[in-house]
Amino acid sequence: MKDKHRAFATRAVHAGEHLPPEDFIPVVGPIHATVGFVYERMEDLDGVLGATRPGYVYPRYGSPTAAAFEKAAADLEAGEAAYAFSSGMAAIHVALLTAGVRQGSNVLAAMDVYGATFTMLRRLFAELGVNARLVDVTDLKVVEKALDETRPVVLVAETISNPLLKVADQPALIELAHRYGAQVLIDNTFASPYLFNPCRCGADYVMHSVTKFIAGHSDVLAGVVVTSSQNRSRMYELNKMIGSNLGPFEAWLAMRGLKTLPLRMRQQCDNAMRVAEWLAEHPRVGRIYYPGLPSHPQHELARRLFDGRGFGAVLSFEIAGADKAAVFRFMDALELCLPATTLGDIYTIVLHPASSSHRALSAAERAEVGIGDGLVRLSAGIEDAGDIIADLGQALQSSSL
Repeated sequence: MKDKHRAFATRAVHAGEHLPPEDFIPVVGPIHATVGFVYERMEDLDGVLGATRPGYVYPRYGSPTAAAFEKAAADLEAGEAAYAFSSGMAAIHVALLTAGVRQGSNVLAAMDVYGATFTMLRRLFAELGVNARLVDVTDLKVVEKALDETRPVVLVAETISNPLLKVADQPALIELAHRYGAQVLIDNTFASPYLFNPCRCGADYVMHSVTKFIAGHSDVLAGVVVTSSQNRSRMYELNKMIGSNLGPFEAWLAMRGLKTLPLRMRQQCDNAMRVAEWLAEHPRVGRIYYPGLPSHPQHELARRLFDGRGFGAVLSFEIAGADKAAVFRFMDALELCLPATTLGDIYTIVLHPASSSHRALSAAERAEVGIGDGLVRLSAGIEDAGDIIADLGQALQSSSL
């Protein structure tokens, strides 16, 4: 305060603010919980607004806390830049717009892409005049034929698909898409930056639901897109109008979670492998989907892409002969594993895709994708694998009575 003689009400508002820089650096980055930023001169504020100098003016335009997380995300994904969003769906929405998805344009997407992404493409964007075609991205001949026929502006795929755990041959897929003039948007949520970096293969946009493995503690909703600096600038201009920014508290939580990502993923991948091997031998399990098992059709591809770091923490399995009611009995019988509509964190979580992640799809659409009523998705947490297996075993046993 320049004037200590101002009224109490004025001092109550301003005391302690705008302190001069200190000669220390905090071990943990601070949370900048403010909607405004003040500069010594108006010329400085004008420069930030005009993008002629760095800085912050309003959190819809960005914040120091979000910027710190974006820098970390870009670094872990081996990308030039990143932009953080209030959710994973906001991230993919703005990324698609940035890639040029407009009325009359074509989009090519993986057949079993995440349910909300499927719905966005086949319903929301379709209503706006966008043509979305779904293909099996594990069949490169089918992909090339679709690329040639549709000449899409963007190809959307997942490193590991949700919930059938198909693994995309990203180096081949990206090269093929670029050959036909399409940009590539990869949802890398299931793999996380720990297992694979699509940017190294030339992906134009790499999206994460930060809520999942990156944040990892079931306490923050966020998304991020890693891309080129030029694309990041385009997303910035779009999102100034859309306003789906990541808040400072959420950015701070995401940053905190990101720091333990390699430790958690190592344990979660190990747990998922042990659970998958156990389920593969269980008499009540009709089929299991996990890239770590030699029976998985893309097992060797996953081994090559992930280079010994693991095969992911998510698996799916079909309870033999089970309908929706039987799956619900199984989930109700669980005592340790949590029946929740999320994944990728310290807790082991189970989900019924037909009634949750892919609920928006019609029964015919789910059948087309290959998601039946007996399918269960499991995201391995960091608990002891023996305890996870014991809980699954008792639930399978008690639900069969």
